Amino acid sequence: MYDLLKGLRVVEGSAFVAAPTCGLYLAQMGAEVIRFDNIGGGPDFRRWPLAENGSSLYWEGLNKGKKSIAIDLSSPEGREIAQRLAAAPGDDGGLFVTNFPVDGFLSYEKLRALRDDLICVRVMGWADGSQGMDYTINSALGLPLMTGPVGDERPVNHVLAAWDLLTGAYCAFALVSALLARTRGQGGREIRAPLSDIGAATMANLGFTAETWLSGHQRPRMGNDVFGAFGRDFTTRDGQKLMLLAITPKQWSKALEALGIGAEAAALEAELGVSFARDEGLRFAHRERLYPLFERAFAAKTAAELTPAFDAGGVTWGSYQTLEAALDDPRLFKDNPVFQAVTHPSGLTYPAPGAMGTIPQDERRPVAPAPKLGQHTDEVLAEVLGLDGGEIARLHDRGVVAGA
Repeated sequence: MYDLLKGLRVVEGSAFVAAPTCGLYLAQMGAEVIRFDNIGGGPDFRRWPLAENGSSLYWEGLNKGKKSIAIDLSSPEGREIAQRLAAAPGDDGGLFVTNFPVDGFLSYEKLRALRDDLICVRVMGWADGSQGMDYTINSALGLPLMTGPVGDERPVNHVLAAWDLLTGAYCAFALVSALLARTRGQGGREIRAPLSDIGAATMANLGFTAETWLSGHQRPRMGNDVFGAFGRDFTTRDGQKLMLLAITPKQWSKALEALGIGAEAAALEAELGVSFARDEGLRFAHRERLYPLFERAFAAKTAAELTPAFDAGGVTWGSYQTLEAALDDPRLFKDNPVFQAVTHPSGLTYPAPGAMGTIPQDERRPVAPAPKLGQHTDEVLAEVLGLDGGEIARLHDRGVVAGA
């Protein structure tokens, strides 16, 4: 946790991954992020993975450092409270992150009527308002038909919700950009961020779409081969699988040196009349000739013999390991200062990350856990909306709001 955004108040009305991720990143940079949910929890309050006591580890992960208010969003009075929170006054307020529909009680027009300079970042599925989620957007982009073993026609979904995560990060950037514009006198605005547009634009930014437009067909499946360069998994004598990557000339030369196959690679270059050192594309184009050289070199030694040589030689490589093994990796989890042991709302204590970026000039503050549902209801109603104790009590009595 850092305090670069200290003083900002962001209200979040969201579910799933993208919008909560946006709020998480803002909270970890110091913003006060107030999340409102239905009494009893929204659609992701019990989402898997679950702890043995039924608590959602998903919820605890995406809502660290936020405040929680529980409201009956089906009631007119509850919806009015949500609107007032989103549009609450203050130079550092009026910042709203949501994935609620464009129309309805949280539409930009309704909120702007309460606060003219409101900034709203709205996560959407499809840009036309149609429902869409990460996996359905991903399937439409063609990627599951490019992923997987050669010759297998079945679609392969990626385990990681990439479009959700990219959208969440983009929304955090967009909100801060809009806030900067507002401080310069340009007023408020709504920024709509559909997963479909994030996905389509990213595919174009990476050259996928231009390649397909110009060639007339999408990229074929190629298993674990790295497209346009030299990279793949190889198996050692003791059956360990290692990932080797050689994109730059230095990476290529170091790999040949460590594996002792420089002479064989040079002979192949002479035969083909090419220079693999100069052109990574040529390594990719002739990978079927190069792979046997590497396969034999890997198969001749154990992982324990190869990996020290790789490290000493500056080879770019990685081992395939389970997440259980990764948890003991000091570079990832075990000794990583990004992680701290935290007691979560489930009552369980386990490591959780703070801000992913490290600022050497600033002190890294303790990781804050996710709130209990409704933990800050009374505090938010009093401090943000200025309600007194009697008004808050009456809201509780009528079931409009709830505490933890």
